[in-house]
Amino acid sequence: MNLTRWSARLPGGQRRASASAKAAVAAATATAGPAAPRTSPAEPETAAGGEPLSAAELPTQHSDSDGFGSHDQPTVHDVLAHLPALVAVSYGPGHRIGYLNRAYTDVFGPRPTGVPAHQVMPELEELGLLPLMDQAFRTGRPRTVKARKVTHPSRASTTNGAAAERPRFYTFVCAPVRDNEDLGLQLEALAADHRQERDQHEQSGRGLLRTSLAPFGHPRRTTRADDVCGVLVFGAEVTDQVLATERLRESERRHREAAVTLQRSLLPQKLEQPDDLRVAVTYQPGGPDAAVGGDWYDVITLGGGRTALVIGDVMGRGMRAAAVMGQLRTAVRAYARLDLPPHEILQLLDVLAAEIDPTLIATCLYAVYDPSEQLLTYSSAGHLPLMIREPDGSVTRPDDPCGPPLGTGGWLHTSANVALVTGATGVLYTDGLVERRGQDIDEGLDGLAGTFAGATGHPEVICARLLRAMGVTPDHDDDVAALVFQLPERDADSAELFRSASLDLLGGAEAVSSARAFTSGVLASWRLGEELLDLGVLAVSELVSNSFTHGHPPMRLRLRRTDRRLTVEVTDADDHLPRRRRAEPVDESGRGIAIIATIASSWGTRRTPDGGKAVWCDFLLPTPRQTVRQRSV
Repeated sequence: MNLTRWSARLPGGQRRASASAKAAVAAATATAGPAAPRTSPAEPETAAGGEPLSAAELPTQHSDSDGFGSHDQPTVHDVLAHLPALVAVSYGPGHRIGYLNRAYTDVFGPRPTGVPAHQVMPELEELGLLPLMDQAFRTGRPRTVKARKVTHPSRASTTNGAAAERPRFYTFVCAPVRDNEDLGLQLEALAADHRQERDQHEQSGRGLLRTSLAPFGHPRRTTRADDVCGVLVFGAEVTDQVLATERLRESERRHREAAVTLQRSLLPQKLEQPDDLRVAVTYQPGGPDAAVGGDWYDVITLGGGRTALVIGDVMGRGMRAAAVMGQLRTAVRAYARLDLPPHEILQLLDVLAAEIDPTLIATCLYAVYDPSEQLLTYSSAGHLPLMIREPDGSVTRPDDPCGPPLGTGGWLHTSANVALVTGATGVLYTDGLVERRGQDIDEGLDGLAGTFAGATGHPEVICARLLRAMGVTPDHDDDVAALVFQLPERDADSAELFRSASLDLLGGAEAVSSARAFTSGVLASWRLGEELLDLGVLAVSELVSNSFTHGHPPMRLRLRRTDRRLTVEVTDADDHLPRRRRAEPVDESGRGIAIIATIASSWGTRRTPDGGKAVWCDFLLPTPRQTVRQRSV
């Protein structure tokens, strides 16, 4: 180990001076008169009687007259003694203590020299330094351990005994000391002193040092360590850096918690459960080392028995991604109330995303399930394809064209249809579920398809199985969102609660009376009660009358019931959507929609794919408890 870089006044540089310079120094020393001669750093210092000093009597620092001020040669001890770092020097394979500087003794207290370190320096074992010292001595390579906590024993308590000083942190380096270095030469002299002292003690019978001092170089395991004679332990205080790192981590933790809280508050707090679908969703933010992302999902009941399923991903991390995700999700819910086709919803989102941030990259898949036709209509803006699992276990990935991500502008999105059979299960997901570093995303998609093929049971069970099988853990490096929907199979009893009927409206004014009679008979067969039967017949009368007044054939009446609601829907070929308005007392029309809005739980309109429109209204069915109460009254 070469310590000359620590000071320009180390002995190594002085010994490399020219012969003329040495002569000049000798002449200057001779003219100094009776001044006390200075011993060579390579030779052991002696006391006044000429006897060599023991290891415990080696000086740890020099006075001003001994060194730096007089431009004389300072020993390595002089340099190390003035360092604020902790310095301990050992020699031999047993790591006998050769030197401790003042900073070290201030922290751990004084230690006797010449004794193996493991006997009198327990702090080395506590800090895990003894194995590193062995490695440095055997291999000739330095070893480092970072940010170890150290409590100052000499300052650990105040005068009243209470704890006074916080722990400090040090980074320790165990560096080999070689024979040809200045410190190695001084260690050889120190070892010679200890051998002489040991011999004197053995001759006197006191036997204070019974453990023999092995010669340098034993044992040696590598050729690079043949000249290693000792180990220097250097501890630099890094308390400020450790505390700054802890403050930074705490700040990042608070920032992450705020972002996760914001994201979770923007996601659905309670998932809507459609009448005809079983739906479950799972969301897991990235691990502690990953900032929160912009994954999101939603389930929206559109009315008329139809349900919108949405999933999206905002590229980026942190609060910005979460905030943009919240804006897009809110916009989707607002646009969904317009009951537009999926591709038109994405068209509106595309414009909005460009207005929020031109540099924004976001993906979205918007799908609508219509139970009357058991048809799933969807459109994708740069999102991963949905997967459908058939009852026989086969998995399909629709390969319809996918548009670019949101915010690109100038692209006309299109919608596609997928027929769902009873017992089919579908999954929407974000890239965190299938994308892995160093792996092609197609491999992840194939893996998900294989796992999904064997996943059965309730959607919640399927969600948990997909995350487990795809290796998603709390330490995952990306957000994961997965939405599983299922068209359940029903037994005979539950099938009675899900029924539908339809009637083509033909002819003129007599079609209205035919529709009323048809509705009365169907609702009576469904045993919905007299009150609901009367409300249903009134709603059919108003909707069919409006359709004949303002619409065009073909016209169709559709009745549908579930375990929770009754839906009445009338379609025609006119694309004009009716709106509720206030009718004046003298007006002969304009009251039909107002009546529907008054008697129904909800109502709405939408355009149909063939260019016409549909007007619908829902009536909530009484719960079993309400039915029992009504009968008792």
